[in-house]
Amino acid sequence: MSTKVSDHILQRLREWGVEQVFGYPGDGINGLLAAWGRAENQPRFVQSRHEEMSAFEAVGYAKFSGRVGVCAATSGPGAIHLLNGLYDAKLDHVPVLAIVGQTHRTAMGGSYQQEVDLHTLFKDVASDFVETVTVPEQLPNVLDRALRTAYARRSPTAIIVPGDVQELDYSPPTHEFKMVPSSLDLSSWTSVPSEESLNRAAEILNSGDKVALLVGQGAAGARAEVERIAELLGAGVAKALLGKDALSDELPYVTGSIGLLGTRPSYELMRDCDTLLTIGSSFPYTQFMPEFGKARGVQIDIDPHMVGMRYPYEVNLVGDAKATLERLIPMIDGNRGREWHDTVCDNVRRWREVMGRRAEQSADPINPEYVAAALDPLLPANAIVSSDSGSAANWYARHLTMRPGMRGSLSGTLATMGCGVPYAIGAKFAHPDRPAIALVGDGAMQMNGMAELITAAKYKDLWEDPRLVVAVWNNHDLNQVTWEMRAMEGAPSFLPSQELPDVQYAAFARSLGLTGIRVEKPEDVEAGWRAGLEADGPAVIEFLTDPAVPPIPPHATWDQMEATAASILKGDADRGSMIKQGLKAKVQEFLPGRDKK
Repeated sequence: MSTKVSDHILQRLREWGVEQVFGYPGDGINGLLAAWGRAENQPRFVQSRHEEMSAFEAVGYAKFSGRVGVCAATSGPGAIHLLNGLYDAKLDHVPVLAIVGQTHRTAMGGSYQQEVDLHTLFKDVASDFVETVTVPEQLPNVLDRALRTAYARRSPTAIIVPGDVQELDYSPPTHEFKMVPSSLDLSSWTSVPSEESLNRAAEILNSGDKVALLVGQGAAGARAEVERIAELLGAGVAKALLGKDALSDELPYVTGSIGLLGTRPSYELMRDCDTLLTIGSSFPYTQFMPEFGKARGVQIDIDPHMVGMRYPYEVNLVGDAKATLERLIPMIDGNRGREWHDTVCDNVRRWREVMGRRAEQSADPINPEYVAAALDPLLPANAIVSSDSGSAANWYARHLTMRPGMRGSLSGTLATMGCGVPYAIGAKFAHPDRPAIALVGDGAMQMNGMAELITAAKYKDLWEDPRLVVAVWNNHDLNQVTWEMRAMEGAPSFLPSQELPDVQYAAFARSLGLTGIRVEKPEDVEAGWRAGLEADGPAVIEFLTDPAVPPIPPHATWDQMEATAASILKGDADRGSMIKQGLKAKVQEFLPGRDKK
């Protein structure tokens, strides 16, 4: 039997080490589906409930494996559905390849069914590489370049294969004019800055008395080096949300997350420092960074297109974080006072006490902060945690202690809803021997999380460690937007847009043969977590939480507090509980000891 173009695509994916493709079938990729049958499902076709989930699962797989995530979809609507997940990959700098079908070449331009201008559709999201295969000889070059570019640029790429091309006999490019051969190898490489720029950076860092580090996901491979330079500089270390697992939260000088979802010691670190070293982060909110002119700055980033645009850095070191720090550390003078370091550590200790007290406050029926705080000591040492967007991300950012060996991520830049559960599924395919935990709100769960439980049920027997725990904060409210309306717009909650129907998430899980646990009282929260983590397969734990508990920023401005007060005066439907819970949460910052409530 001759080798078809579709056969060659799957063969080349296998040669690149691709082990699974997240997709949804359709007639635009029938040729590929037939090839999968001939290849005995290698690489494995992982069927999601929706193409957007296929893309999210590919993103989760890539984030937690370090390998390219591959998704596949049919022409027209299938390709369109991939976009949100691919934009998530683009904005978080994650390598993902999308393989999509197209109508037959003979029908293109004829307003045929499901004919969409896919080049135009993908030209932004896959701007680094998008190409249509029109003849067999374009392969393997097109596929190789798409994969190589995804890795090199840490971005989504796309190849479009018309249905009739999938069925053609494969013939490789020949040694002729206008043929483009290709090679498979992707040798490792490391980028490092010049010696002169390293010397300038060292001068700035050595002159600082109050040094702050801001680390992101680009620092994840340089954990030991980040620790070493922080200790030499006596620095505090704040983390962008995508860098939450880049450094252990158990280190006394790690101040935690930064920004609206951040911690007070991170806010204080940036407010009071005189020198800033940013490593592997393009954290965009400059209002949470030092005042311009107050701190000197150095940045390390592997992407020359991303340096120098968040803060007026004096030196931008373009290079791999680990290799750059290895060269920079010997230039750092570690002989400095410890007053700044001690202040940072004291601020961290106080904040942990504050968060402990906040989690202990009563609520109706359950304090959402307590749900996350109760999980923290129970997290397995090798847990992979995904958070959805929404108020659950606040509790993920502030209450979970990332320890060595743990992984965690969320949609950091696109901040899209609906990624938490498919991220966790992607994580399970990346690491079938590790437990995955998805933290989601009821809005995200209704959006698409419930449907993806079907995917979890379908593939659960493939995972060596059967644990995939989905925790749902069920408060009948699109809570993050509700609080943003109050704090930023001074507007009361608009119930027709914000109120969610009550859904029995645990019961739905049980209907699929999964473990379903509904927790209605605070005294049952810890037992609920333990039951989910001890289940012999995927589990849904549904916590009934209080929507009136505010995700108060650690540095709430008077304007925000006045706006929230205005929303109360305008007749917010939940104004009584808002006042009570807001005061209880805020007052914890002013109490002197753990024994006070």
